[in-house]
Amino acid sequence: MQLTRIPPAAVQGHWGYRLGILHTALDQLDALHEQWLRTRDALPADATPGTPAFDDALAEHHAECWSYLDDWATHGRVIDNINSAARHAPSPLAPPPRTAPAPAVGRTVEVRR
Repeated sequence: MQLTRIPPAAVQGHWGYRLGILHTALDQLDALHEQWLRTRDALPADATPGTPAFDDALAEHHAECWSYLDDWATHGRVIDNINSAARHAPSPLAPPPRTAPAPAVGRTVEVRR
């Protein structure tokens, strides 16, 4: 959403690519989490944390997640970059900046030198 509010000249070309990677990684992590829940529920009743059956299944799940977590570690900074650019972009609701300072309103005081 923020990316659409940034003036085109301020948008970095790689942002869309990196956001695509993050989106795909998040989808894959969601799918792997659902798979883990099914795997965990299918474990024998005596397979609890600390038992080989549970810990091996969990280690396999973590191993499958690493590449997608690495994508987030590598490309996740783009979200902060886009947020920063959006915060510093001129608002379409704000008046355009003046080229000369606005005249002082109210009473002016002369100063002796």
